[in-house]
Amino acid sequence: MKKTRRLSMHRYLMVFLVLLTSFQASAQERTVTGKVTDGADKQPLPGVTVQVKGTTTTTTTDATGNFSITVPSPQAVLVFTFTGMEALERAVGSSESLAIELLSAGSLGEVVVVGYGTSRKSDLTGAVGNVRAQQLQERPAASVNQALAGRIPGVQVNTNSGRPGGQTNVRIRGFSSINSTLNPLYVVDGVQLPMGSQTQFSNSIDFINPNDIASVDVLKDASATAIYGARGANGVIIITTKRGNSGVGRVTYDADFSMNTIGPKRVEMLNAQEYVDVENKAYDNIKVYDPVGWANGNYNTAIDPRVKRQSLPLLFDASGKPLYNTDWLKESTQRKLSQNHQVGFSGGNADNNYGIFLGYRDDQGLLLNSYLKRFSGRFALDSKIKEWLKVGGSLGYYNQEENLVDQGTGGLNSVRMITEAFPFLPLKYPDGTWGDNNSYPGAEGGANPVHILTDRKFILNTQTLLGNTYVNINLSKNLEFRSVAGVNIVTRGANQYSGRTLDQISRDQRGTASVANGRESFWSSENYFTYNKQFNDDHTLNATLGFSWQETRIFNISASAQNFSSDALQFNNIGVGAQQNPGGSGAARFSLNSYFARANYTFRGKYLFTLTGRADASSKFGENNQYGFFPSAAVAWRASDEDFLANSDVISNLKVRASYGQTGNSEIATYSKLTRLGNYTAVLDNIRTAGVGTGSLGNDDLKWEKTATTDFGVEIGFLNNRLNIEADVYYRKTTDMLLSAPLPVTSGRGSVTRNVGSLENKGLEIGINAEIIRGTDFSWTSTFNVSLNRNKVLSLATPADIFGVGGPSFTNQTNIIRVGEPVGSFWGL
Repeated sequence: MKKTRRLSMHRYLMVFLVLLTSFQASAQERTVTGKVTDGADKQPLPGVTVQVKGTTTTTTTDATGNFSITVPSPQAVLVFTFTGMEALERAVGSSESLAIELLSAGSLGEVVVVGYGTSRKSDLTGAVGNVRAQQLQERPAASVNQALAGRIPGVQVNTNSGRPGGQTNVRIRGFSSINSTLNPLYVVDGVQLPMGSQTQFSNSIDFINPNDIASVDVLKDASATAIYGARGANGVIIITTKRGNSGVGRVTYDADFSMNTIGPKRVEMLNAQEYVDVENKAYDNIKVYDPVGWANGNYNTAIDPRVKRQSLPLLFDASGKPLYNTDWLKESTQRKLSQNHQVGFSGGNADNNYGIFLGYRDDQGLLLNSYLKRFSGRFALDSKIKEWLKVGGSLGYYNQEENLVDQGTGGLNSVRMITEAFPFLPLKYPDGTWGDNNSYPGAEGGANPVHILTDRKFILNTQTLLGNTYVNINLSKNLEFRSVAGVNIVTRGANQYSGRTLDQISRDQRGTASVANGRESFWSSENYFTYNKQFNDDHTLNATLGFSWQETRIFNISASAQNFSSDALQFNNIGVGAQQNPGGSGAARFSLNSYFARANYTFRGKYLFTLTGRADASSKFGENNQYGFFPSAAVAWRASDEDFLANSDVISNLKVRASYGQTGNSEIATYSKLTRLGNYTAVLDNIRTAGVGTGSLGNDDLKWEKTATTDFGVEIGFLNNRLNIEADVYYRKTTDMLLSAPLPVTSGRGSVTRNVGSLENKGLEIGINAEIIRGTDFSWTSTFNVSLNRNKVLSLATPADIFGVGGPSFTNQTNIIRVGEPVGSFWGL
């Protein structure tokens, strides 16, 4: 009996303990409310994410900035995040209600991405500009470069074509070289894109979906770019793509639609009757302005156009008036709807997040049959495995097709023929034949532009695979190791066909087709340690030490044919062409090994010092000159933190900075150091025999081209940084330029690549940003920037001028390189 009672008492005691534990747990778990406002104007912030740190418990503020969330204990910490604002952590403690103020990222120091790390803008010692995703989306564009136009001082964006996705050339602070590519280095999520993927039609970044981008940071001076050494001479554009978000799953959809049309200010051209009148006047003026030559019979071959038109009843009536009046600009353009669709899926928790981003873009150009279509997909994943270990990566695939309708030479260039086709020609004659310029005797030939845009195809298909994986290891409280492996594989197919009725270079070609395919594979590995330590309140040190490896492999193959019996197959079966032209192929492989270091030291938060050094070794140079060292140094003074300005109500930021550094260039032909073989033919015993002999001469003494830059800058912020002014002056000099130097005729060779010549750039940049209205529901920001650049050729291989310098930046025989003159000056006869 006593035993039974004892068991019952045990049961009661266990129940009591369970209830007590539950009561204590529920007593600790409680609801906390609060309100989040903008620290600058005290306005409520809707949509702020509120998360219990270390858990998946999240909520968002309502339209009035209020929130309510359940916390497990008084020791809980709430994390407040909002786009454009600094993240804030607040311990709950015993508070039942919290008043939270978030400050603009700009007011505390906007975080910008620099080489192998990040920095607050206020801590920078170099010239760096940045653009955020919201700014990019304000002006939809087919490529990142187009979206950057006019955004950052000193960054010049030129588009050499009005077609959708037309190649844009980006110049940061002018020209740093002559024969090499002038586009900057692009770095996407820590992966440097190869220079080799830039062609006359596109460059390495054109295929990235602009909607995938979270931010773009532009490094302009040597202090900022020297960490990239040989590849930083033209500036560096660092692109950070969008990642997943922690919290509940989120789906976003964005779309925009547009239509191209001819602007109100058209190119003025003569109509049919005006052209006839001008031609008549030109013939009559011969007698007026050269009566002696007329009397001597110098113009006997000239035919009176009025007489000529009498024999052209399909174009002119009996009185000589034109039967047609064609507006070639109007006939050669189209008005079609363009569309852009973007879908995003993201989610995760405190330790893991993912993002899936899909896009479809269909741009219909202004010229007939011009278009660009792009499918894009990208997956990003970040995972915190341990407190000291984080891994992640992203993989993107981009498939783009475009019709390059504005490409063509001579009478097959559609844009040229819009202005050169005679206005008295019809689009087509009644029998269906095209009205081309050769219908008018004595005139220069050429097909009419609609004929070209209809019967000529230039389809460029590009498939890009861009991926990276990273590992972050926290070795200690102040020391971190990061390793990034990257891959960029570009496969490009360029297929062309010119129809049988088009006026070819040779009249008997009767249709020409060509196919070309290329593949470029780029692999890289970046590995570096970062040490960040604050010693009491006066000293802060941030140091980076690392090494990298890059390798590029390129393969191209092409074939062409002409004289087709039908236009039906076009370039899809060039084997049916009656004349098969010689094909070709080529391969190249080169690599780059590098070691780099950087130290940022800050004293009392207002005296800033930076030292950077990078050693690059390129396989393009001989063994004795493979390595190049590129150092830089910079200082800055945050005068606004001094006592005499610390309490100013007007000046909220004042920083003065100066820097000097060197960068390099190795963009020459892959095997310039080697003497290459070439194909030759010789006649032996009256038989033409193929053979091999010495082709281009090599130069084992080639070394790095170097560019030294000096920069002075000032940054001023007024009225709590609502008005910001940034100005820079710089001087940049390039020496040991890699140029093709002529050889004596007795050598049997025309030229050899050498380190000869020098070039200078100097300029001024001013950028102004003003927040005219800063509110929750409405804001008004205005920006203005201007840049001036002057460049001059200081020396060349010989005193002789260079005409028609190669490369996508200069066209043959229209530009000249002359000592004492700017690069690429126009040359007139």
